[in-house]
Amino acid sequence: MNMKINYEAVELARALAIDIATRADAADRDSRLPAEDVAALRDSGYLALAVPEAFGGRGSSPATCVAAQVELAKGSASTALVAAMQHQVIGHQRETQTWRTDAYEKIMTEAAAGGLLNHLGSEPRMGSPSRGGLPETTATPGSDGWLVNGHKTWATGGRHLTHLLVRVAAGDASGVVLVRQGPEGVPGLEWIETWRDVLSLRASDSHDAIFRNVSAPNDALIETGDARAVPNVWFPMMLSAVYLGAATAARDALIRYALERVPTALGKPIATLPKIQRQIGEIDVPLMAARALLLEVATWWTGREEDRVKMAGRIAAAKLAVTSAANEATEKALMAAGGAGITRALPLERIFRDVRAANMQPPSGDTAYEMVGRAALGM
Repeated sequence: MNMKINYEAVELARALAIDIATRADAADRDSRLPAEDVAALRDSGYLALAVPEAFGGRGSSPATCVAAQVELAKGSASTALVAAMQHQVIGHQRETQTWRTDAYEKIMTEAAAGGLLNHLGSEPRMGSPSRGGLPETTATPGSDGWLVNGHKTWATGGRHLTHLLVRVAAGDASGVVLVRQGPEGVPGLEWIETWRDVLSLRASDSHDAIFRNVSAPNDALIETGDARAVPNVWFPMMLSAVYLGAATAARDALIRYALERVPTALGKPIATLPKIQRQIGEIDVPLMAARALLLEVATWWTGREEDRVKMAGRIAAAKLAVTSAANEATEKALMAAGGAGITRALPLERIFRDVRAANMQPPSGDTAYEMVGRAALGM
């Protein structure tokens, strides 16, 4: 696998960001993922970024995917989150291949053709599957295959998903059932729009999915085993790239505002004021450091099993650095812009809200710091 950054993919993400940025504010107000954004991701081949070349994808390295995601998130963090879920599922699978071989090959081929995937693991009572535990969502044998019943939360992509990888309890074991979703939906699957007017990423359609005797064919059980058996290092890298890109967009918006804003009393752009220059510098330095660490980690990641635990501390450190830098940058951008920053005249208040979600996504808080500490101690 080529670990270098493919700048054609980065340029593709940059072009997509310009397009989706035109819809980002309206999408945030409507709390709805634009169908046009999903079509743009699909038609451009961006959803195939991490898919192996053998199945029609681009086979991009983690570093390429990180760099591309940073650019895409400058247009819309919500849409970039949807793409991040696709990349982290595919990237993790191409390294671990925990799915049945025939299912792996078919799903990868369909993803390369524009299929939109996400893993539905979290539940109201269990929380994230990364913490362990058997799901309350079940898959039981039916007359023509499996019947899926349960409640999943944070199903990013919602009705736009074509492949729902549902973490279930199949008997006494945990597993994954593939539920395919067409334009007309799935009989027995109800989407509850819990993600409207939330604090962050309102246009990501990260709604709840209720399964009531949803039918899946016999071959739909594509994986069995503990979700924690092989840690997914793609997840924190791809999501960190989203928050870093969003915070960078806030920095860029502030710079444009500072160059264009000419108060009558001053008679020249506020960018000429040392105070504004210092504030932008205070924003830039943490973002530069976070970007350097995240790209370094992504470039170093080999995909080898023997490196998975070894790299966990550095990946956690990169996620912590991005979270801190993104929160700090967006807060300082709001303060520097003054009253205009909290209005919709600038995208700063939306981006400020969006990056707060980084605090909630694993590894976070004390857990992440403990991972870094254990790595430093050689444990």
